[in-house]
Amino acid sequence: MNHSFGLRVGPVGFRVGSAWRAPIAELEQLYRGYPPLADGIADFTVRLEPQTPWRRWIRPSVAIHGDFTLPEAMPLALAHGLLAAEMAMNLQMALGQRRYLLLHASAVERDGRALIMTGESGAGKSTLAALLGERGWRLMGDEFALVDPDTGAIHAFPRAISLKNESTALFPDVAADRWGPILAGTPKGTIRHLRPNAEAIAMVDQPARPALVLFPRFGFEPAVRDVGEAELFVRLTQASTNYVTMGEEGFRALSTLVTQTPTRAIDYPDTGAAVEMVESLWQEFAA
Repeated sequence: MNHSFGLRVGPVGFRVGSAWRAPIAELEQLYRGYPPLADGIADFTVRLEPQTPWRRWIRPSVAIHGDFTLPEAMPLALAHGLLAAEMAMNLQMALGQRRYLLLHASAVERDGRALIMTGESGAGKSTLAALLGERGWRLMGDEFALVDPDTGAIHAFPRAISLKNESTALFPDVAADRWGPILAGTPKGTIRHLRPNAEAIAMVDQPARPALVLFPRFGFEPAVRDVGEAELFVRLTQASTNYVTMGEEGFRALSTLVTQTPTRAIDYPDTGAAVEMVESLWQEFAA
């Protein structure tokens, strides 16, 4: 690759190579302040390459390659090269991570205890995690929660947060240099990435004990309901990308999380109501 960038996000290192300079420059800006690769060694490698040689210059298109690939994945326009890099890093984790049980979830921390939020796409967990991360919580991750099968702890994986469409307007006080470029016309609408604050990056190596699992759902009247252990177990297996491949180790880690962590599902009409509900539940279960 003509251009490359290495970074470490919590316990995982990535090296991203690109045939074009622009995606690497955007990554360098977005992940400014993150620790470098330990001893220069990456756990996963990503390559952003043209689909065919001539597509490097004529209507450039970015194909996502790396240690793990999906042959059917469609290339993205060069203007969306940053999004391609983010998607590629997610793909490496989803298909290649074996050290930690992965949950497709957001996580925030307070006083050494972690709140895990998971649910269907559009539930609002990324926006809610980003808001909490600006209001006294430490953002531990947006895309994945990493469960240590040996200790049960949640390890931080605070990648840049992908905010969609109007949700960026909820952060008027965030410094301009923490924002990535506006990516319009993506398959998920307009996306803009937000770099976690300095505290989240500085505490990237500090795990937390899970204290509450939450299933948020946006667009409904406020409501809270219990979630039984059986339902929780099934929903978390569906939210994990590597539960099956981890075998007995994954079963043991998930069973411990399910049996030892309180769980609730919430419906909320807007983000203000969601933050209030989270704070109230936290006082009840994590005190």
